[in-house]
Amino acid sequence: MKVVLFAGGFGTRLSEETSVRPKPMVEIGGRPIMWHIMSYYAHFGFRDFVVLGGYKVGYIRDYFLNFRGHHADFTIDLSSGDTKWLNEPHEDWRVTVLDTGGETMTGGRLRRARHLLRDERFLLTYGDGLSDVDLPKLIATHEAAKAWCTLTAVTQPGRYGALRLTEGENSVLGFREKGTGDGGFINGGFFVCEPELLDLIDGDSTVFEDTPMSRLIENGKLASYRHDGFWQSMDSLRDKQVLEQQWAAGAPWKLWR
Repeated sequence: MKVVLFAGGFGTRLSEETSVRPKPMVEIGGRPIMWHIMSYYAHFGFRDFVVLGGYKVGYIRDYFLNFRGHHADFTIDLSSGDTKWLNEPHEDWRVTVLDTGGETMTGGRLRRARHLLRDERFLLTYGDGLSDVDLPKLIATHEAAKAWCTLTAVTQPGRYGALRLTEGENSVLGFREKGTGDGGFINGGFFVCEPELLDLIDGDSTVFEDTPMSRLIENGKLASYRHDGFWQSMDSLRDKQVLEQQWAAGAPWKLWR
């Protein structure tokens, strides 16, 4: 199964960092947050990634084109250019980087990757959020629900729109704005998707979280997996600092060695 990552937004709320790099390339513990996300998926055996770039996509391209140089020791003869690598990165990933357009919305970005996803199930998440969600259980929930898309429902205080879920079941009934102190569930990303989802996206201007989600709900094909463990997005400098502290303390998402 391919893992698709949204990585094309402007990240304006983290402008201290994103003025020079796309938000998924902002570092936690000296590595881009996208590297942490990929490492998490790879721990569960998912190593084929499709990165949906847009804003400053060249930064992402350069990182992966020069991945060995970023993460391995080497000796270089400056007169000849000959390079001897002293060790190798351990990542055995396959990474496809797409330029999906600077102004394209999230749904449009995903639609532009259709030729790579073909008619297969795929995993999807945002390039700025970390979690210790149990991916095998998430996939099992998706399969049992016979949904076209299953999202991970998490709790997070503050500024997000909350989900309205059926009591004791996995179906999503709708979305609502989240009030201060509201302890409801929110969409934490970490989706499992069927190819039928792609037919619900009209074009570049489609916001994935808007019309496609509404159409999924209308068809009874949007499910949720409730995750009570760790989840944290990186929307602000404060969020970055929280994740840095988590990394220094052991990082609940760091299951790999």
